[in-house]
Amino acid sequence: MAAAPLPALSLLETRVLGVLVEKQHTVPDSYPLTLNALVAGCNQKSSRHPVLEAAEAEAQAALDHLKALSLVVESSGGRVMRYAHNAGRVLGIPPQSVALLATLMLRGPQTAGELRINSERLHAFSDISAVEAFLEELASRPAGALVRELARQPGARETRWAHLLAGEPPSEHSPAEAHAAVQEPSLGEIAALKANVDRLEGEVAELREKLARVFRELGL
Repeated sequence: MAAAPLPALSLLETRVLGVLVEKQHTVPDSYPLTLNALVAGCNQKSSRHPVLEAAEAEAQAALDHLKALSLVVESSGGRVMRYAHNAGRVLGIPPQSVALLATLMLRGPQTAGELRINSERLHAFSDISAVEAFLEELASRPAGALVRELARQPGARETRWAHLLAGEPPSEHSPAEAHAAVQEPSLGEIAALKANVDRLEGEVAELREKLARVFRELGL
């Protein structure tokens, strides 16, 4: 049964979902997670890109939206509520694909080789070709692509992949393009620089004339 299309999630919502998938495998004794544990996972300084500083209220709002989409389920554990993900079932994808999506949501765009290494604790892929096979399935999913292969950057040997749960990834400029954008002045800036040079040359000529007159008056 094909999964229904999902609305684009926010950055924090994808981070929440990624953390739930990650902690299910890395700290199973603490899973499902409390809100405090979830916030700590979202705000980790390591293995995260970008690094966030989400407040509890923001994380709770993200959880509420994810619950409405059935991507997160809430359970009562002791004195506090606990949260678990339901990504595989809702999206209709296997655990291997969930692991790759979570790694992309936590760390941003990566190559297949980077994904194999970074998702190792979530699923141990036999080789890079296995990772690529699951990425291709996610990219050609009948219900809608969940990942996209990004354009190869100049000088890079491999392409990177990005998830699409938050919509289309922003366009990226290569380092060369970024350098050119910084280094090349606009026509207006060139005209302003030329005017400044002309003005300075005029002032220098005027100072030279005054200095020559002073020398003549002093007989030097």
